[in-house]
Amino acid sequence: MHGPFLMHVGVRSTYRGFAALLLALVAVVAGPVAPAGAAQAVDGRGWTGTWATAPSEHYEVSGMSEVTVRMPVRTSVGGSQVRVRLSNAYATQPVTIGHATVGLRDTGSAVKRPHDLRFGGKRQVTVPAGGEAVSDAVDFSVPARADLVVSLYLSGQVTHITDHWWAQQTVYWTDYGAGDHAADAGGDAFTWTTTSWPFLSGVDVTAPRAGAVVALGDSITDGSYSTADTNQRWPDLLSERLNACLPGAGVLNAGITSNRITAGTETNPSALDRLDRDVLSQPGARTLILFEGINDLGGAGAEQIIAGMTEIAARAHQRGMRVVGGTITPYKDFTWGGWTEEREDRRQQVNAFVRDSGGVFDDYADFDRAVRDPADPQRLGPAYDSGDHLHPNDAGMRAFADSVDLTSLGLGRGCS
Repeated sequence: MHGPFLMHVGVRSTYRGFAALLLALVAVVAGPVAPAGAAQAVDGRGWTGTWATAPSEHYEVSGMSEVTVRMPVRTSVGGSQVRVRLSNAYATQPVTIGHATVGLRDTGSAVKRPHDLRFGGKRQVTVPAGGEAVSDAVDFSVPARADLVVSLYLSGQVTHITDHWWAQQTVYWTDYGAGDHAADAGGDAFTWTTTSWPFLSGVDVTAPRAGAVVALGDSITDGSYSTADTNQRWPDLLSERLNACLPGAGVLNAGITSNRITAGTETNPSALDRLDRDVLSQPGARTLILFEGINDLGGAGAEQIIAGMTEIAARAHQRGMRVVGGTITPYKDFTWGGWTEEREDRRQQVNAFVRDSGGVFDDYADFDRAVRDPADPQRLGPAYDSGDHLHPNDAGMRAFADSVDLTSLGLGRGCS
């Protein structure tokens, strides 16, 4: 029943693998409220992002209708109310959500108690092409560091999907024509899976005194090559540290595979072009960690990369955010090539700037030092290497998270 879509997924999977290997080389709002940006007061009545992802793809589907998708996500900070944000950013046609729910995960695709979501008081919402929708608030106690499940019933015909692919997370679907299963507690209706988040771009909670950290990055931040379904991306592990202390903080992942600072494409815009959407408009955002540049080394000079970083930091500062720069990690002997002495020299120039930016950054995280091989600092350390000599494994992700000085985030933390 979903053969055409599965064929497309197979093509996408091939593309994803190819793109991932090459990555280092080279508002219309439906609903009562819009996402609040960094200037919003963050208190018991305000919203803070607890989970986010950046739309990075759209594709056509054939024959999809009356289907329900169920998406597990990992919260960071907890709160007493919840809402979800949906994106149809890159689709050329509107999409109708006939029913949406949110609840804590049981096991697999089962949910302990799905709570209905409404949009402007209505159960159904149509998200226009290029637009987004924000649900009404639901009184629901959301724990920190918990598996939350968002279910969307896509009523009618679906022709285009905007999503974030390579999510490192199993997402569950019903067969085409199966109808509305958003409120099911059990998961029996969900008979096939993908590994991308369609339409979902954020989950927010009301959390007293909490703010959010946004990690803006590429595939390394996105969690590529970390263990799937275990939330071993470095922003997840940073959240583990932050939320071991009160009052807690949101950690939002704005990583996109192959992303660059200095250039982009229609569905993978540069960090500069997507800054407003993916960082500055995030609810409760107080701090930006900028961890980009490795994909720029093959096509941009160090001066261009530094200029892009400087502009990003200036725009975030204008919104009252702190900015922590991240050094670019080593990739000599990358499986698919691309490393040269000239590019290594660019990396070293950019890293020297990050470490001593003259006030451009409020602080820095030395991700390079955290994972490099002490015997050859141009290479990723063997203990942190996923196998391609560029992407860190789970231990490397942990090293990144542990290398961030929590006091540099400016969230008034009581721990280190």
